[in-house]
Amino acid sequence: MKCPFCAHLDTQVVETRISEDGEFIRRRRRCSHCDKRFTTYERPEVSFPTVVKKDGRRIDFEHTKLQGSFNLALRKRPVSTEQIDSAIERIEEKLLNLGQREIASHRIGEMVMRELKKLDKVAYIRFASVYRSFEDIDEFKTLVDEVNK
Repeated sequence: MKCPFCAHLDTQVVETRISEDGEFIRRRRRCSHCDKRFTTYERPEVSFPTVVKKDGRRIDFEHTKLQGSFNLALRKRPVSTEQIDSAIERIEEKLLNLGQREIASHRIGEMVMRELKKLDKVAYIRFASVYRSFEDIDEFKTLVDEVNK
């Protein structure tokens, strides 16, 4: 690793520690040329697929957008933060396990609907009514009937 002080390439690891939560490794390094010390952090790099929108645009996957969708649908509903976080983790794990470079946004929407249906029926209907852009009350009624089965 290049020294940030003198740009020399020969540095040694003096100390290695794993963070308390196990999310990263902290390494103290010493430059063999200028003898200064510095810290580096090692984290796993995960690569989510690129999201392809309905209009063909490609955007990076954003955890915050997914979380926002859940929070909006589940607003004022009796669902714990832990349950929401678990549902989001399941979706992100599925996305990573697909091993695809791109995914259509509607597939992510379907994953969200499946998770919401398990968590809270009202939140599921809220999300589905917006996501599927219902044009009339009959489409809404069909969804409610489906949930009641």
